[in-house]
Amino acid sequence: MNQTVLQQIHGGAHELGLELSAESEEKLDTYLRLLAKWNRTYNLTAVRDESAMVSQHLLDSLAVLPSLNSNSKTVGSLADVGSGGGLPGIPLAIACPQIQVELIEASHKKASFLEQARIELKLDNVSVHCGRVEAFKPKELFDVVISRAFSNLADFVQLAAHLLAPEGRLLAMKGVHPQEEIEQLPSGWKLRQSVPLKVPKLNAQRDLVVIERA
Repeated sequence: MNQTVLQQIHGGAHELGLELSAESEEKLDTYLRLLAKWNRTYNLTAVRDESAMVSQHLLDSLAVLPSLNSNSKTVGSLADVGSGGGLPGIPLAIACPQIQVELIEASHKKASFLEQARIELKLDNVSVHCGRVEAFKPKELFDVVISRAFSNLADFVQLAAHLLAPEGRLLAMKGVHPQEEIEQLPSGWKLRQSVPLKVPKLNAQRDLVVIERA
């Protein structure tokens, strides 16, 4: 029997050790359908199949949650740089409604989708900034700045470090462990940890690189 998308979300979250509310799981399901619908016109993601989107987008994004919450300081705010179709920012915002999430996206089409998703999903903890990350001057700095397939680590630091609170962390979602990029981090920055991520139903390597000020 084919599982529904909602069942896949529930089972995948369970495999990741996450306790999501029924409301959160339903919002993730709605978000995925919205992404698939807009994707037909706006080309938000190369993944077309909703079932594949569960593992490659939703669970991939949610896999960073244990690392997000592992710091002794509570995460109150997060910026998702180069958010695209809202990944990982929207799944994280749905799973953690207590965190204020800023989605930063330079493409007007993609930012329009993000704004529509924010409204339709009633995500009061989400705001959207349409513009280049290096030009963004937020009123308050963020505890975490995260990116998924955005750029190499050195560029990520140079473009997004100004968004980070003094004790904050940069989180880069990567495929294979990027040792060369880590060795080329700008001075004043260091690797805090590199976390291999096991994403349910995804037969591919994933690594979360956590960077902080030296």
